[in-house]
Amino acid sequence: MHHHDSSPAPRAVLFDRDGTLVVDVPYNGDPSLVVAMPTARETVQGLRDKGVPIGVVSNQSGIARGIITREQVDAVNREVDRLLGPFDVWCVCPHGPEDDCRCRKPRPGMVQDAAAALGVDPTTVAVIGDIGADMGAARAAGARGVLVPTDVTLPEEVRDADLVAADLAGAVGLLFAGAERHAVVADDAARDGAAS
Repeated sequence: MHHHDSSPAPRAVLFDRDGTLVVDVPYNGDPSLVVAMPTARETVQGLRDKGVPIGVVSNQSGIARGIITREQVDAVNREVDRLLGPFDVWCVCPHGPEDDCRCRKPRPGMVQDAAAALGVDPTTVAVIGDIGADMGAARAAGARGVLVPTDVTLPEEVRDADLVAADLAGAVGLLFAGAERHAVVADDAARDGAAS
């Protein structure tokens, strides 16, 4: 599944928040603790420059667990938006594992909702995250997933991922490099067709 060259460029890119866009601070309710991950700022800006819609899909079970409030999560999200944004759509799952909701990754609800908000089909979206649940949500929605492993990523999550990158810049590079080659090949084929 590492043959990414044949896939068209994603119509939108969705990011996990904690451990992907920003350094993971468990159950963070404090905006002052928000620190961008390496390459996050230039990667997100690069997508904006290309005109690619971007969003965030984040499990925040600390709300269900009573550890943080929705207001605290929203305040942290505003700080992420200030540092790295603006993002076109934010989806937050406030539920815990036992709530059996449709939105908590690895279920596809937030990927589907974000795609709908952006007006694109979920199968044309890419999801970038640091754990298996992110890849599972992408797969369940029919989207493409790129894993950017961190210290908490399990070896089997890396093994099972379709695409793996060292950092966010590499992840976006994987998603778009093949697409650009694909476009050139299609262009050549169109020219050959016209010449015959």
